[in-house]
Amino acid sequence: MSIEIKMPALSPTMEEGTLAKWLVKEGDTVSAGDLMAEIETDKATMEFEAVDEGTIAKILVAEGAEGVKVGDVIAILAEEGEDASAIEAPTGGAKSEAPKAEEKADVQETRAAEQKAAPAAPAPAASAASGDRVKASPLARRIAADKGIDLASLDGSGPGGRIVKADVEGARPGAAPAAKAEAAAPSAASAPAAAPAEAKAVWFDESIPHEVEKLSNIRKTIARRLTESKQQVPHIYLTVDVRLDALLKLRSELNKSLESRGVKLSVNDLLIKALGVALEASPKCNVTFLGNELVSYKRADVSVAVSTPTGLITPIIKDAANASVSSISTQMKDLAGRAKEGKLQPHEYQGGTASLSNMGMFGIKQFEAVINPPQGMILAVGAGEKRPYIVDDALGVATVMTATGSFDHRAIDGADGAAMLKIFKELVEAPLGMIA
Repeated sequence: MSIEIKMPALSPTMEEGTLAKWLVKEGDTVSAGDLMAEIETDKATMEFEAVDEGTIAKILVAEGAEGVKVGDVIAILAEEGEDASAIEAPTGGAKSEAPKAEEKADVQETRAAEQKAAPAAPAPAASAASGDRVKASPLARRIAADKGIDLASLDGSGPGGRIVKADVEGARPGAAPAAKAEAAAPSAASAPAAAPAEAKAVWFDESIPHEVEKLSNIRKTIARRLTESKQQVPHIYLTVDVRLDALLKLRSELNKSLESRGVKLSVNDLLIKALGVALEASPKCNVTFLGNELVSYKRADVSVAVSTPTGLITPIIKDAANASVSSISTQMKDLAGRAKEGKLQPHEYQGGTASLSNMGMFGIKQFEAVINPPQGMILAVGAGEKRPYIVDDALGVATVMTATGSFDHRAIDGADGAAMLKIFKELVEAPLGMIA
């Protein structure tokens, strides 16, 4: 009997996904554990493995198909001894096809032609003028001056009634637009219907060379979560300067001893360890706020921000306080490598009790990171650099980095966040204590 292969739920929050790539074709024989497809979820692009043995009889969802619901049948598997060619698609299961390249090009060309040919939509209820000042783009002002057009006589179609290039190009000197005449005595029949919410879009200047790229599921999730975080989580920022000289010396000595094992520690590996130890020593900062409840974690799982071609993802170093620095280094190399290939499993990036984001490799001196809910804090680390520094009551030169903690002020008081950063600073400046 044939087996229906359904769109899997590859993460707890996944409701639909994009079938990015088929790794098999109709007629191929598969066994349990064989890779069948790459599926883009709201978190990452993941590989989908076969569970049963058989022959791929029908592929019902083509590569590139978006919005495939979890549970939808995407392929049919013929069992051993079954005639794959005789199997038909399930009733009502029309084969989903991704748009072909030439069809996409036609659609884009048609859309561009329609936008160019369509008259500018009247501004909803905003006036182009604010007091005596006419709101217009610099390009629109230049064109109006060249054509002798009075900007005050025009209705703007840009944001807030701003006059843009299209408004001026279609106007004649001394002629008021029809919209002005209609505005004097509007009727219910001629009043435009309110545009649906989804039709509202951010305006941009199409005269500038550009390209439009559809957002991936991952980028949509990042945008949604970061927006929610900044809107719903009251951030408090605390900053501390940390001397790195002792940590850099220890790193050099450890790398010499670990060279035979093929392990090379990065500064970030040691900072992960320091944050893990600081969190365990500061349980009031290792928390999640749940409205009427506060979750206090007994273990520090540090999520580490990794930049990938599709966006930011945060693989987790579990129990960072008690893991050896060599283990942290090995784990991070593996996790970061697979993150950039889109091959992390959900349990490797979902969860964590706090986060670390290091932009020092880009020469960034200081920044404030956005908290990754439901976590209660994130530590933003800048570049280590030579700075004038007071050492033993004398002015000297030291390697110093700036670290800024972002804390959820609903759950973490400023004093508790400051206490945690103090411990973090002490651990980095006297690092033997955290690896003993």
